[in-house]
Amino acid sequence: MERSKYQEGVIKRYYEHKPEIMRQKLGELVTELYLAETDKKREQLWKRVGQALKNLRVPDARIDNLLAQADPALLAAFIEKHLGAF
Repeated sequence: MERSKYQEGVIKRYYEHKPEIMRQKLGELVTELYLAETDKKREQLWKRVGQALKNLRVPDARIDNLLAQADPALLAAFIEKHLGAF
């Protein structure tokens, strides 16, 4: 499938800005975790957090530690300290 020059530009810009996009997504997930009302919803959100952290190439040991603690405040502190403010 051939892409237009415009489509190639959009794709290129997405990958150039992917770290910023992932940091923003993580910030939104922190908010959603605080607002989640059921354990099932929190579980789904933590899975998304894990995937976003993997996309940012955070070491697996650090991801596992954050997911095991399942504390939105710790996640927010980690994002701010290691990934820049959100």
